[in-house]
Amino acid sequence: MRKILVIGIGAGDPDHLTLQAVKAIARTDVFLLLDKNEERQDLVRLRLEMIEEHGRPGHRVVQVPDAERDRRAQPGYPAVVHSWRTRRAELVEGLIAEHVGGGQTGALLVWGDPGLYDSVIAVLDEVLERGEVSFDYEVVPGISSVSALAARHRTVLTRVGRPVRVTTGRRLAAEGFPAGSDDTVVMLDGKAAFASIDPAGIDIHYGAYLGTPDEILVSGPLAETAPRIAELRREASDRKGWIMDSYLLRRTED
Repeated sequence: MRKILVIGIGAGDPDHLTLQAVKAIARTDVFLLLDKNEERQDLVRLRLEMIEEHGRPGHRVVQVPDAERDRRAQPGYPAVVHSWRTRRAELVEGLIAEHVGGGQTGALLVWGDPGLYDSVIAVLDEVLERGEVSFDYEVVPGISSVSALAARHRTVLTRVGRPVRVTTGRRLAAEGFPAGSDDTVVMLDGKAAFASIDPAGIDIHYGAYLGTPDEILVSGPLAETAPRIAELRREASDRKGWIMDSYLLRRTED
């Protein structure tokens, strides 16, 4: 039986690798890397450096372009995501069938934690449901950008007796600050949705490229810091060609 490892590798700092992740990388025969566009080659290089440092002798690396995804806001967004996952499942199915032999272990390296806004687990389940290739898989948790964000700002996500909500920039822009939530973590924000909500009585703890040399950290009242964050974000995105950020929005104490 083939074995597939889904390994969380942290938010960007090589030291975010847990001992469990290091051991998983060390027992992998074939690493399956789904490359992003040319603008994100620094992320590909970082994964290759992790593999080179912790991989065992004789390991192989297979790199292919990832399935393209339509990221435009539209009413049929869930259907767009489903279509993309299906195309990704077809790609991963072919990679496993061609490159991971019987009794071998393949691995997919996932930024942050595989259980938080990532598609790999759903993709592997779809591949198994198709029934064309058989394997067992294991998930190795990683340090998410949410955990890294709280640590870098030296704060906690959950205040006494209060829940924390995790949502996306798309939903924040559409719905505003979630009702009934005093603490909201926002991920996958492609358009600076924090600038579109009423900032009164809200603090922000913002982080971009967490754990990397390009890291950006800003915190303070949203009304005062939103313009600065938006400008830093634009400059960084123009320079690098992409942005990877998250932030905590927190209602201030009365």
